Order: sequence, then C-alpha cells, then structure tokens
Amino acid sequence: MDKVRASAAEAVADIPDGASLAVGGFGLSGIPDVLIQALHAQGATGLRVVSNNCGVDGRGLGVLLSATRITRVTGSYVGENKEFARQYLSGELEVELVPQGTLAERLRAGGAGIPAFYTPAGVGTQVARGGLPWRYAADGTVALASPPKETRDFAGRACVLEHGITTDFALVRAWRGDRHGNLVFRKSAANFNPLAAMAGRVTVAEVEQLVEPGELNPDQVHLPGVFVQRIVALSPAQAADKHIEKRTVRA
Repeated sequence: MDKVRASAAEAVADIPDGASLAVGGFGLSGIPDVLIQALHAQGATGLRVVSNNCGVDGRGLGVLLSATRITRVTGSYVGENKEFARQYLSGELEVELVPQGTLAERLRAGGAGIPAFYTPAGVGTQVARGGLPWRYAADGTVALASPPKETRDFAGRACVLEHGITTDFALVRAWRGDRHGNLVFRKSAANFNPLAAMAGRVTVAEVEQLVEPGELNPDQVHLPGVFVQRIVALSPAQAADKHIEKRTVRA
C-alpha cells in the first residue's frame, strides 16, 4: 500500500479542532517541523498535545502554542519556552507533567494495547499523591489539580499505576522511510518519535529520505509500517532545515 501523500498540507487536512496529538522529537531534535507548520496553516485549534516538550518560542510546537491553538499539554520538560510558562501560569493552558521515562512508557503501552502498568517512578511524590497543578485560575490559585493514583506493592516495592496513552493523530519525523510506512530514525531523533507514532490512531510521518519498498534492510527498521498511515517526503531543503536549541562552540 502506497501511503505517500502529495504534501504536508494534504496529510494534516482532516485534523479537527480539539484533536489529541502525539508529537515526536526531543527538544528541537527530530521534530516534525514541516507537519507542525502545515497544521498551523490549516488552522485547527483546541489541540491536546502529548510530547516530551513543547518546542521553543517560535519553533516546533511553540508555533502552535504562540497562536493559542493548544489547550492541553502532557509532557515532561517545558523549561525552554517562555510563552508556555506565561500561558500555564495565567490559566490559559492545562499542563500534565509526567516523569520522562513514564511518559515514554505510557506512549509505548498505548501503542501496544496495554491499558495501564505499574512503575516505581513518582512514588512518594505528588505524581502519586495528586495535587500537581494542571491548570491555574487567573488569580494564581489552582483551578484543577492532578488526582491521586492507585499504588501497590510488588515484592516489597511500592509502585504507582499509570495509564497508557493513545491519541487521535501522531506527527513524527524519520530519517528514512519507504512507501509502506516502514521508518528508520537517526540518533537522538529516535527519542519519542517511534513511541509517538505507536500511540497515534492515525500517524503521519515526514521523512528526509523516501525509498522504495524493499530498499530498507528489515533488521534496521525501527518502526514497522503497520503503525504509520501517511508519509510525506521532504525536499532536500526541508530535510536540511534543522535548528539547535542552545548552540555551544569553543572559542
């Protein structure tokens, strides 16, 4: 089955207002920037996003955030986005903060059909006890707090119950992919992209190098095409357009 779409705009055209999205990438590494830009142009709003982070001001998911298209974020790191902090503290944005490893496993579990699992991460903290501010009121008080979670002992070790995550759509970026949707990720772009792709009911992947079926070594495929419904081939310029959050060089 040929899953290639003519453009990013076509691939995200049916994402509706209020949709939930799993978005791959780690910082600005491996983010599906072309698909995010296409979704911004498409105009969907009220989006509920699951992603390790929410981009930076003016880049990645920060583009949708600054346009107030996102109403809820489930993530693990939000420290590089001033607009994110402003919206969260002013009560404009609902935020569920999740330990990073737990977030990864919740996405993987959702994609694997596992409804919930126990983990020791978060035991003894507000992650388990509840009370983390999910949404603030305009006056700075907590309007909505996280609920307490079920805990259970396994071999004398306390663990907290976490639920798998599935989303309406997923947006990911891969280094190579074929027309059947088999994907290969490169270096740190492998962080969260395969997991986000698994969690989406409809997964859209932008690929830097599109190849024909049979050209990928099966032993090197990181994500099989069964998890991917749409492919967008990037131009060389789009594939090369990569940004660094904090560039550090020697004098």
